[in-house]
This record gives sequence, C-alpha cells and structure tokens, in this order.
Amino acid sequence: MPNRVLIITSDAGDAESLKNVLGQADDSAFNIEWVTCLSDGLERLRADDIDAILVDLFLPDSQGIATFDQLFAVVPHTPILTLHATDNEMLAKEAVQRGAQGHLSKAHIGNNLIPGSLSNIIQRKAVEESLFIERTRAEITLNSISDAVISTDMAGNVDYLNIAAEGMTGWLKDEARGYPIREVMRIIDGKTCNPVSNPVELVLRLDKPMTLAADTILIRRDGNEVAIEDSAAPIHDSNGRISGAVIVFHDVTPARAMVAKMAYLAQHDSLTNLPNRVLLNDRITQAIELAKRRGTYLALLFLDLDNFKHINDSLGHATGDQLLQSIAQDLSTCVRSSDTVSRLGGDEFVILLTQDKHAQDAALTADKILTVLAKPHAIAEHVLHITTSIGISVYPADGEDPETLIKNADIAMYHAKERGRNNYQFFKNDMNIRAFERLAIETHIRYALMRQEFVLYYQPKVKLDSGKITGAEALLRWQHPEWGLVLPDRFVQIAEDCGLIVPIGRWALREACAQAKRWEEAGLKLGTIAVNISALEFRFKDFVAGVDLILSETGLDPCHLQLEITESVLMRDVESSNMILQQLKDMGIQLAVDDFGTGYSSLSYLHQFPIDILKIDQSFVQDISYDNGIIASAIIAMGASLKQLVIAEGVEKQDQLAFLKTQHCEEGQGYFFSRPIIAEQFAQLLATGRCDKQEEQGSNDE
Repeated sequence: MPNRVLIITSDAGDAESLKNVLGQADDSAFNIEWVTCLSDGLERLRADDIDAILVDLFLPDSQGIATFDQLFAVVPHTPILTLHATDNEMLAKEAVQRGAQGHLSKAHIGNNLIPGSLSNIIQRKAVEESLFIERTRAEITLNSISDAVISTDMAGNVDYLNIAAEGMTGWLKDEARGYPIREVMRIIDGKTCNPVSNPVELVLRLDKPMTLAADTILIRRDGNEVAIEDSAAPIHDSNGRISGAVIVFHDVTPARAMVAKMAYLAQHDSLTNLPNRVLLNDRITQAIELAKRRGTYLALLFLDLDNFKHINDSLGHATGDQLLQSIAQDLSTCVRSSDTVSRLGGDEFVILLTQDKHAQDAALTADKILTVLAKPHAIAEHVLHITTSIGISVYPADGEDPETLIKNADIAMYHAKERGRNNYQFFKNDMNIRAFERLAIETHIRYALMRQEFVLYYQPKVKLDSGKITGAEALLRWQHPEWGLVLPDRFVQIAEDCGLIVPIGRWALREACAQAKRWEEAGLKLGTIAVNISALEFRFKDFVAGVDLILSETGLDPCHLQLEITESVLMRDVESSNMILQQLKDMGIQLAVDDFGTGYSSLSYLHQFPIDILKIDQSFVQDISYDNGIIASAIIAMGASLKQLVIAEGVEKQDQLAFLKTQHCEEGQGYFFSRPIIAEQFAQLLATGRCDKQEEQGSNDE
C-alpha cells in the first residue's frame, strides 16, 4: 500500500519538483497530495491517514516556525520535513528541535535520494510509534498490578518505579530516579531488626536471580514498616549482557496476619477465646515433661455445667452463648497465670493446674470455682443461676498422658453429677467400672423407647382421714430384657445427661393420660393422675404445646392432670417458670411442687407461682419419728396459709400417719398405703375406692 504524502507549499515549482522526484520511486511507493496553504493542509489532516508531510514554513496564511508548531500540534506522531531556502536553514533546524523528523533544502529538492530517505523516515517513525505503544502498554500493565516493581541501572540507582512501588516505599517515581536502591527501598530483618543488603545489589554483582529473605521488613519513607516478600532478577540487553536489575515485591502483612489468626483460631475456642482441645493437649504434654523434671504434680479439672441444656433450650442459644462467655471469664479469675482454662465444646471446660506441690491443692481451686459460679449471672434481662460438677485427675497417679488424664477427669465429673451435682470428685480406679456401666446404660436406653421397654407403675394418693383414693402418681420403670426391672435412680440421670429424658418424658405423659382416660371409660373414678416433669422437659421450647397436644390426643380433661415439678427447677429462672406455669394453669392443669423443702425457693416467689399443691419430701416425713416433725409441721402450716393442698410423700409407719393427721395434712402417699403397682392392679384398687391399710414389705423407692 503506497505511503500518503502531503505537500504544503504555495510554490508550484517546488511542488512539481517533489512530485517528479517522488514519482521516480518504485511503482505505487507514494500517493502524493498538494495544498497551497496551511489551513487547507490542516483540514486535510483531519482524516488522519497521511504518512508524511513536506511543508514550506512560509505560506500565504502562516509564516516561520509557527507553521510547524500548528502542524505538530495536530499530528505529533506523523513525520514532518520542512522545506527551506538556503538562508533559512537555522529556522529549519529549530523545527527539528521542536519535533520535525528532518529538513530539505529547496536547492536539492530534485535529488534522487529523497524517495529513499522519506521512506526510511516513515518506517522509522512507524517503528518508534510501535515501540511507544509497547512501552505504554508495559507501563500500564506494571501500574495495574498490585506487586511493586523497581528497576535500576548497573550502578544500582533507581530508574523506574510503578505505582504500587510508589505507594509502598513512599517515593514518587520522579523523586526516586537516580537514588541508590538501598535508600529508596530500605529493608531490615524482621526478627533482629538489623539492616540487610538489598537483593538487587547481589543480582548486579552475581548476575543471577535472588529472593528476599524470610521475615523481610520494608521501612517506608515515613518510617512505617511493611512485611514484604518476592524476588529480584537481572535485566539483559540484546547481546545478553547485564544492564540493570528489577525487583518485584508485595505486602504480605495481611497474609501474615491471616496466618496468625488462623493459627490462633485453630488453637482457641471461637466463642470464649479460651484454648481448645488442641492447645490444651499441647500444654498438658509440656506440663507433664516439666513435672517429670521437677518431681511435682499437675491436676486436670473437668467441668460440666449442671442443667445448662435447660437454659439453652428455654432461653435460646444466644443467651446460652453469653452465659458461657460469662462463665469463661469467671473461671479465668479462679486460677493462676501459669494455669490453663480451656473449653472443649458445649458446656464442658477443662482446667490444667501446674506447679502444684500437693495433689490436694486442686481441691482448693475446685472449691473456689464452685463458689464463684454459684453467684448469679446477669444475662440480658435474665438473672441466671448455674452450678457445675467437677472431676479431678492428678498426674502421675491417674495417667501419664493427656488423653488418659482427660478421660479420667471426665469419669470423675460424672461421679460428681451422681453425687448430686455442684461438687467435685477426685478420680478413683473403681470409677472406671461405673463409667463402663454408665456407657452400657446409655447405649441400651437409646433403644428402650423403640423396643417399648418402658412401663408405668402407679402409686395411689389418699385422704389421710378416710383412706379414700384421690388420685395416682405415674412412676417410670424400665423393663429390660436382660437386667429385669430397672428403677429410675439407675437411668433417669443418664437419660437427662444425654438428652433422652425429653422423648421418654413425653411417652410417660402420653401413656399416663391415656391410662387415666381408659380407667375413666371403664367407670373407675380417679381424681387426678400426677406425672413428674424433669428440668429438661420443663425448659424444652415446645413443652406447653406438647402437653396440650397429648391431652387433645388422649381426650383426658386437663383438670384430671397434675404435673409435678421440683422447686429447684422452678427457681432456676423465675420469670420463665412463672410464664410456663401460668400457661399450664390457664389450660386447667393442676400444678404441684415436688420434693418441697429440699430446694432453695423464696417464699415471695412461691406465692407468685400459680401452685395448687405442695408435696412434702419423704425425708421430712421419715424424720417425724426422730425430731417431732418440725419441718413437716412448718410446711403443712405454710401450705394452709397459702391455701395450697399439702401431700406427704413416703408415709411408711402408723406414727407418721398419726402425726400428719394431727397437723391436718390432707393427703399422703407411701408404702403404708400401697407400693407402686401396674395398671391392672391399680384398677382393682380403684374399684374399691379406698386404700387405708399398709401393704406388705417393700422398698419405698419411687
């Protein structure tokens, strides 16, 4: 394709000469256009398709260097050659200084070398433009990347920085140019804080790539520090000789912070920020090694919060989480800085006590923990009370590795729960046997519901003055195919701990209501059927709805149902308890406080609850023969003043019955009247309507 050449001159002779000489070139080498004034030339250049311009600086509408300046302003990338008379050569040279590609004397305007020279100029300009585009593209690319790039000459002086490098070093490109790399890019060892040599200097000396040392820190121009990493490499010319160096680096401060955070999270509990099992195991291992060398002891305290699941289920996980955070803070105040408080998950915590001279030192910490955690926790609008059961294992007596020590402390903790909770127990070897038994019971109990192994026994409640049956209490039993009849004290606590008490309790409530309805339909008159409600059931989120559904399904009138809840369960969250009790009361259900006198209730709260019945705990009834029944008398009197029915549990002897009658206790139950019996036997009692004589010998365990 021919090069388009624009001739701008008012001298027709010059124009003709140029056309002739350019026309002598190879066929179609040039496509020549001619205009006589600058304005026409500028108009033609708007099309932006001219490859070269030959211009006379003296035109009808423009004179001197201004002619070139106007052209150059419009087409700075198009080659321009000026035409000049012999006496105007200085003006032509000035045009070259301003950007012209050359000048041509009018005296040599017909020279045959002109076509070749013009072609070379056009080609060179095209190459320059291509290189400019490549250079611009490279600079845009370098300024678009997040990595910092600095290049130097052979002396190690900076000749280029991209935008990222400007931002990281604090030096602008024009300011840094010519300065030694060691000044623009000051680096130190992150561990020792000592200055280190810039890898660019090694690259220039060794002519091979180098990497930044680990933990390299860049000192910015303003003195701030940035963690960096990457590498430097030599720059070679077309002959393969080194001509400089380039270093590429990036800020790894966020990445290192993220690595540190991930490492922290891998070893800490996200809710409480306490060490987790991974970090705990590591610290126990280290503590064991230290104890071996020093001949000292160390102890592990395994804590499980008592009835925490009830709070979680009734008040929600958000409240439960806040309570765990409060407990974590309290536990940390109970130990020394050398000890470790960790959370294994859920409501389980393990405390590592080190540097103890005597194994019993752990008991002092356990006592402190029991005292601190017994204080109320203000969570949102709730005032929550929580206790904990603690198991203690000691190195080296109870284990010589973390796994064994934790396992044995866990076993001891379950023993503490069996001892009534809110206490601590040291591990003993015979606890392993109990632990295996517990595991066996838990395994079997999971299948008991499915296999219909649970049964209900019924114990009558009677009017003490007449012996007339006023109702029955449904009592849970487990008819195991191999173990025989299993009483509640052997499996209920385990069922609560593993969360199975809720489905078991629902089955018991449904079965009791259904049986009462069957007796009613058979014409057997029963006042009320009483069912014990565990703490976990009472706090379960849909407990009230579940009771309502069971009554609806069985058809039992709510006035014939009596729910028994211990006072300790009610006092755990007074506000929530009152709301639940009121909902049950509104349904027409009778409400009883079971085992009254054994908890820590406040009389003012007790008066607020819509309670119908107080059941005197059997321990106070049994004490009648020894202490003249002082507590039993007080409870009977209090019940009368509160207009609540009082029922005495565990009546076994004639003198107990006589005392209760003199104190005007209205109802009672116990082996003096009847032991718990199966539904068919109880139906026979109901047929008579009375139960006024002592049954044959048997345990009074209900």
